[in-house]
Amino acid sequence: MLEKLHERLQAHRPRKLSPALRQAAVLIPIVEHDEPTLLFTRRAAHLKQHGGQVAFPGGKRDPEDPDLLTTALREAQEEIALSPRRVHLLGQLGDVISLHGLRVTPFVGLIPPGLALRPEPGELDTIFEVPLSVFLEDRRNHTDVIIAGERTLYVPSYEAQGHVIWGLSAMMLVELLSVGFDMSISLDHAPPGSPLNYRPERRRAVPDIDTDT
Repeated sequence: MLEKLHERLQAHRPRKLSPALRQAAVLIPIVEHDEPTLLFTRRAAHLKQHGGQVAFPGGKRDPEDPDLLTTALREAQEEIALSPRRVHLLGQLGDVISLHGLRVTPFVGLIPPGLALRPEPGELDTIFEVPLSVFLEDRRNHTDVIIAGERTLYVPSYEAQGHVIWGLSAMMLVELLSVGFDMSISLDHAPPGSPLNYRPERRRAVPDIDTDT
């Protein structure tokens, strides 16, 4: 399964948004158990922005970062003490734009189980893993309906181990599942029978794709 994932991600041509946007990157870590899991973090409750929300390790690009992969690996090391040497890169997903107009580039990587990871207490409350099967079976709790410019997005929301996985992280998961595992899942429609939750926020419209970056 993971070998096929690698092949599909290597063949994938991810969408790229305008480089004029402020840039950030995240790492989507797949833990290579016999039954693979996805690793998530929960941002510290005291943070002014996105406090208590579930996310993948990552953050804004520093001027010293030569590329966005460096950003994702550096942030993962700072946030959860994950050495870049323990990450086997599988591929890159398309850029997504945050609620505040930040261009976020996701990278997918395999990491071995049993690493001595620890959350940075100034940024995170906890690190946790969710079986990949939860997402492969699309065990969503409901679907959030979010307006992005003239586009309506149907974003899955999952509950696992007392955590809610939604928003930007769930949007990245949809592409991972669709491209990497050939699932019939899309942000453009809700699956039949999924309860809809109309969220009040309006995300910025996605800028034109820039294919030269």
